[in-house]
Amino acid sequence: MELVMRRRSRSDLIFDLINYACLTIGVLLILYPLYFVLIASISDPNAIYAGEVYILPKHLTFDGYSRILQDKLIWSGYANSILYAVVGTAISVSITLMAAYPLSRKDLYGKTFITWFLLFTTFFNGGLIPTYLLIKSLGMVNTMWALVLPGAAGVFNIIIVRTFIQNTIPDEMREAAAMDGCSDTTFFVRIVLPLSKPVIAVMVLFHTVGFWNSFFDALIYLNSDKLWPLQLVLRNILVQNQVDAKVLVDVDSYLAKMRVTELIKYGVIIISSGPLLVLYPFLQRYFVKGVLIGSIKG
Repeated sequence: MELVMRRRSRSDLIFDLINYACLTIGVLLILYPLYFVLIASISDPNAIYAGEVYILPKHLTFDGYSRILQDKLIWSGYANSILYAVVGTAISVSITLMAAYPLSRKDLYGKTFITWFLLFTTFFNGGLIPTYLLIKSLGMVNTMWALVLPGAAGVFNIIIVRTFIQNTIPDEMREAAAMDGCSDTTFFVRIVLPLSKPVIAVMVLFHTVGFWNSFFDALIYLNSDKLWPLQLVLRNILVQNQVDAKVLVDVDSYLAKMRVTELIKYGVIIISSGPLLVLYPFLQRYFVKGVLIGSIKG
């Protein structure tokens, strides 16, 4: 018996070691690119081109960050991204919750038809040109609303929240509240919302990440660079090497401008990743619970 237990323990140890090794490799594969961008943003571009930057920065320099602080377009894009993410997330989460709660009720008339109607929109849409014409006819081109309103309600998110409410808040609780004179609105505000904090945190994270990383809608609908989000500014720097000329006014040669542009690229990537890295730890404890209950149960 002791021999069997000893063999089982040894096999368990080997299994754990393999798991930890695989997880460690996975973590390194995920974290190293971000770490490389961080050390590249404070390294001499010549050392990066020469392949000398692996673990530690070479020829430490903060020239890229100092020039980022001088670029008004980057900081206006940063402010715009924060504004779009906050406003868009507030609108999207509100619409998602108000759509999901009625669908979670068994007494909603036409519930099946409404659900299938919503699902139909996930398979078919008007396409880019009709959507642009619609946005233009509504007068939303070159405004913030072209970015936050068209995709405010996601069917996938509505289904997740609906399933969460169905499996977390029993009908008996609503019936007991109704017997005490509680209206549907009061029940939704005072009972459903407080008990739905995990899935609300998931929705906040989903929508915030979506708005923060989005640049295509801004590329299509925004004409003024003063309204550009940070990701569109970053796209122009990465793809087209477009940096504000005022930032490079003291750089003479073309090669020197290219080196400084490389530093700015890496620096802007780090700066643009900061808010999401700060936000996630506060929502992480709700994230797993909300996703599992909202998407697997039921």
